[in-house]
Amino acid sequence: MTLSSLSAVFGEPMAWRYFAWLLEGFAVTVVLSAATCASASLLGAVLCSLKASKHRVLALPVRTMISALRNTPLLVQLFFWYFGISAFLPSAVMQWLNTPHTLDLHIVSLSFPGFEAIAAFFALTLYAGSYIAEELQAGINQVDKRQEETARALGFNRFQCFRLIILPQAIIFAWMPITGQYLNTIKNTSLAMAIGVAELSYASRQVETETFLTFQAFGVATVLYIVAVCLTEAAASRLHSKRMMRTSLPATAGSGT
Repeated sequence: MTLSSLSAVFGEPMAWRYFAWLLEGFAVTVVLSAATCASASLLGAVLCSLKASKHRVLALPVRTMISALRNTPLLVQLFFWYFGISAFLPSAVMQWLNTPHTLDLHIVSLSFPGFEAIAAFFALTLYAGSYIAEELQAGINQVDKRQEETARALGFNRFQCFRLIILPQAIIFAWMPITGQYLNTIKNTSLAMAIGVAELSYASRQVETETFLTFQAFGVATVLYIVAVCLTEAAASRLHSKRMMRTSLPATAGSGT
């Protein structure tokens, strides 16, 4: 197939600078997704432990918060953090957050994220963390309760039982559903364009607006999303397989929630 026939089917190719825009947006998507997944995993573990607490003063507010986060559209939460929280912050703080800041390390310069990226990070972390907490709870429910009883008889306190015995096994049981939340996070970052985060969807929209090459812009963006999701899923599956080999849990542990 000749170049002219390819152009007739797919349209004219994009200039390199527009492709660079997409790569820059993809980098933002990857960094935001990675930071969100790491913080949401930690938050999910904390929320899960508090939700399982016997003290209603701790458990009830956490259960209410998880329910609110899971039953509210993510886009609404993004708007809340971007527009709502900014209304309560002092003007001096907002001015500082909206001013570009760069840390020069001689070898590399690090740019402090803008307020829109910070708002997106908090919204995505809370949203994903609430789901991860529920996935962990489902994993905990599959752990044999007699293990905790045995550990308590050996002198472990409740927190030690949870951290050293129950949680590691619950993670194995819930790992693949948690991986699903990681994949959802990668895709959910596209909603951050609504508050001005220059991630991949935002960049593809910019390219399409300037060049009118709709198929090329969103086609490349689609491929980049697929690459990110497939690599994440492959890495998670490999990690899960290694964990399964080091334990005596059945091979189907990660698939049931």
